[in-house]
Amino acid sequence: MAREFQRGHKAKISDLTAGTDLYVGVQISGPGLTFDISCFGLDADERLSDDRYFVFFNQPKSPEESVQQLGPQAGDTESFRVTLDRVPAAIHKLSFTATLDGAGQMSQIGPGYIRVVAGGEEVVRYSFTGAEFSTERALMIGDFYRKDVWRFAAVGQGFDGGLAALLEHFGGEVAEDEAQPEPQAPAQPQAGAPSFAPPAQAAAPAPSFGAPVQQPPAPAPYAPPQQPQQQPPAPQPPAPAPVHSAPTMVAPLAAPAPAAPYGQPPHPPQQPGPPSYGQQPSYGGQVPPPAPAPAPYGGQPQPSYGQIPGQQPGAQPPYGQQPAYGQQPPPPYGQAPQAAAPGAGLAAALQPYKEAPTGARWTPQNQQLMRVDLAMGGQAVLARQGSMVLYQGKVDFSYKGAGFAGRIVGNATGQEMQLMRCTGRGQVFLAENGADLHAIELQGDGICVSAESVLAFDESLQYEVRRIEGHGIPGGALFTMLFQGSGTVIVKTHGVPVVLPVTPTTFADSNAIVAWSAASQVIISSQVRLRRNAYPGHSGETVNLQFRGAPGNFIVVQPYEV
Repeated sequence: MAREFQRGHKAKISDLTAGTDLYVGVQISGPGLTFDISCFGLDADERLSDDRYFVFFNQPKSPEESVQQLGPQAGDTESFRVTLDRVPAAIHKLSFTATLDGAGQMSQIGPGYIRVVAGGEEVVRYSFTGAEFSTERALMIGDFYRKDVWRFAAVGQGFDGGLAALLEHFGGEVAEDEAQPEPQAPAQPQAGAPSFAPPAQAAAPAPSFGAPVQQPPAPAPYAPPQQPQQQPPAPQPPAPAPVHSAPTMVAPLAAPAPAAPYGQPPHPPQQPGPPSYGQQPSYGGQVPPPAPAPAPYGGQPQPSYGQIPGQQPGAQPPYGQQPAYGQQPPPPYGQAPQAAAPGAGLAAALQPYKEAPTGARWTPQNQQLMRVDLAMGGQAVLARQGSMVLYQGKVDFSYKGAGFAGRIVGNATGQEMQLMRCTGRGQVFLAENGADLHAIELQGDGICVSAESVLAFDESLQYEVRRIEGHGIPGGALFTMLFQGSGTVIVKTHGVPVVLPVTPTTFADSNAIVAWSAASQVIISSQVRLRRNAYPGHSGETVNLQFRGAPGNFIVVQPYEV
């Protein structure tokens, strides 16, 4: 979930995301206003000592391409790709700014924002409105700055001058012909927007580092009117056709179609969904009228063969219910639903199952498959033996022994884990028996999990067997595994679990409980339930656990019982 910043808030990039290849989107608009959105690469004195790191419409990338201007996309007025680990050591700050091109002032702008996206997931957003400013004509929105590590700051500071004054403020030199960039801009928009279009190759890398998918609530970028000096290229609107035909921009999505690029005519209208269902005759049923209508004869259209009656066309079945024959299966866990275009072939049919993009060490590919990138974090992973289903790159697998004492304790408590050690610089995909997988990140705290419910964990975590005292049960005690430290543990469940707060009246069946906070007090309940369907030779007894603890403690229960 994205963190909402206010003006002046700062955070380490490592606290927001493990990735360094980031997407930065800026949304700013106002009636009758035109904006220049730029990035200044500043030195330790916050000066533009190298003008090659002034990234704007006439210079859309830095020399080593650590900062690239991508143009309008994903609902943003302007966007950039920032690769922090490629930024030269001489550059200490990347300042993102917006300046007015023409008349106007910042108090006239509507709601805007700057956001940072890593691996296709928005990690931070800073929002602002025109009510925060008055007569300023420029705005310093947000900064990436280096202070032992890279950090992000929400600035939101107005500036009275325009782009030329802002350039001088940062120590740059304004050439005599600096004020003439607008007439040159129309010479570049052969494959992009008419104002400050990036080169054609700039739009392609965005999906590879997780440019966000267009989301319905995001407002469409405001299309400003053409400046008088830009009237000559007006007869060129057909030129954006290559942009709309690019595969990365028109991949079929079940969600509403993405907004057209900044200043461009909208996409050709797609055929509406409901009529396409209504035009197909149901298998063995009545044929709707040939003329397209929102609802044949004033009612709902006939369902397609295999469609659940009353269900909207294209809607997914409830969790756990298999789709009807002829319906598209549900999308992968954590991905937006996608629909294949008619007749698109094999690639479109497999599109919903593509590997999920990531900028993190652990990434769920779906509910039952987890991927770990060993190159991130620089530490090994301990996983249950036999849980590897696929790996990429150079990965070494070795046996992780528990030692003589560990085997004795594991056998005596039932908490023995047969583990393998995964090292290298590749990616390993883990799963086991179709169980649902959940990544739980620990940051110096602890969690109790049964060894049977653990699939994998970072080797940096400390783990040990913890005893739960009790009377009236075989052996006189129950046991669990305690994980502590900083790292991630992957927990298995049967079905989707529920997380509940600990109260003095919280009881859980020992077969259904998956995990609980390490600070919780666990007591064996005196209430023992006898099962009537116990098989011969078995007592059929089950144990209930009572949980107590201060506010903030929790338990995790799965919808499953032995």
